[in-house]
Amino acid sequence: MKNRKLSLRIRIFLAMILLTLLAFILIAVVTIYQYKEQADDYHIKRLGRKETAIKETINFELLRRTSFPLETRYLPVIFREKIHEIKAVHKLDLDIYDLSGKLLISSYKGFKKDTTNQQISKRLLKELASKLKHRVVLTDEEKNENIQSSYSYIKDNKFKNIGILRLTYVQDNSEQKKELNEFLSRLSLVYIFIFIIAIALAYLLSTYITRTIKTVSEKMKQTRLNKRNEKIHLNNASAEISLLINSYNDMIDELEDSAVKLAQSEREQAWREMAKQVAHEIKNPLTPMRLTVQSFERKFDAQDPAIKEKVKEYSKTLIQQIDTMSSIASAFSDFAKMPTQKKETVNVVEVVKLSIDLFSEDYISFYASEENIELQLDKNQLIRVINNLVKNAKQAVASNEKPKIEVSIILEKNTVSIKVADNGKGISDAVKDRVFEPKFTTKSSGMGLGLPMVKNIIETYGGNISFTSTEDVGTVFTVKIPK
Repeated sequence: MKNRKLSLRIRIFLAMILLTLLAFILIAVVTIYQYKEQADDYHIKRLGRKETAIKETINFELLRRTSFPLETRYLPVIFREKIHEIKAVHKLDLDIYDLSGKLLISSYKGFKKDTTNQQISKRLLKELASKLKHRVVLTDEEKNENIQSSYSYIKDNKFKNIGILRLTYVQDNSEQKKELNEFLSRLSLVYIFIFIIAIALAYLLSTYITRTIKTVSEKMKQTRLNKRNEKIHLNNASAEISLLINSYNDMIDELEDSAVKLAQSEREQAWREMAKQVAHEIKNPLTPMRLTVQSFERKFDAQDPAIKEKVKEYSKTLIQQIDTMSSIASAFSDFAKMPTQKKETVNVVEVVKLSIDLFSEDYISFYASEENIELQLDKNQLIRVINNLVKNAKQAVASNEKPKIEVSIILEKNTVSIKVADNGKGISDAVKDRVFEPKFTTKSSGMGLGLPMVKNIIETYGGNISFTSTEDVGTVFTVKIPK
């Protein structure tokens, strides 16, 4: 069962509903993004404030209270007790490293020693040294928590770097998440109410818009090319619908004239196509006829004792081709018969050999698996098939220094196979699918009707034609006809 397309009414209805849902989704996404941005900005600023306060405490300890020299090696001694006091006041873990990134002292008091922060990486040290303010903030995600780490230098009273301070700040977004969930809950209630209203409005609006279009559609369904059609008249139609109706009424006025012109154009096109095909078919027997006459003229010898037999053979060949042309002319007079099939018992080997003899080229060879292979078909059509295939093969090997064409007939179990092989330029992969299309050709001359005609003839007898081809190697056309 074919799927029915959605009507305009349903499309308008669904569009309005989807627009409402899309608005809700966009607002929710923007809100979530905004809350996240605000939370991140809040925590970054909070970390900055805590860092400033902690560094003031450290500087006060270094410059006012300690009696130890302000050197890196004394930092663990100076802050041995103070580091835990700072952690308790500011509720932040802090570590102090030497300038090479080795951990000197940490505020961590866990039972298990933390070995993950014993050494600052060289990349981070390089980044810290290159920063204009000598401060780096990194963000990590561990166990669904955002952890920010701030790295900055500890300086002595001469502003010389004597150590690196690392602060670890764990973001607590529980309050922000609670506010966000409350806002989204209230927003959902509002949008449920809006959604119900949108459904009602969408239904009423889509019904109103499509009512007049449905009337126009019903009228258009009754329009026929071969009868007199009524015009559409609607009152109180919108400007757009009125424009559509006026265009339809104008089309009705021109439809009758167009129908006459169309019928005439189709007849002319049919005659043109038939004329092209007939011209192509007439060329096929003319070529071997010309070759036969030229061969006769070149080889004629009045003193030859077998001259009468040769003349008889040449005459027989010409008469066969003339009969083929006569058959085409008769079919053309009947307009659609191209040409009428006259099935008879035919020795395929004899007919194919006779067709090949029309070509004087010595590089054309013939082979048959048996001397007598009979089929019920039209002799003239078989000749046309062979002529077309051999002629195409000749054109394919024209540029080959050592041309070769092999025609063979093989009787299989219930099939007769006729093969025409050449060592020509071959057929490119790009056009292989179009070889049997009418009017398609890769030659500078010709109308591309030969192979389609051959295909139609073979398929009429329940057979098929196929080919294999390799560029610059050759092509093999295979015709299979069931016995």
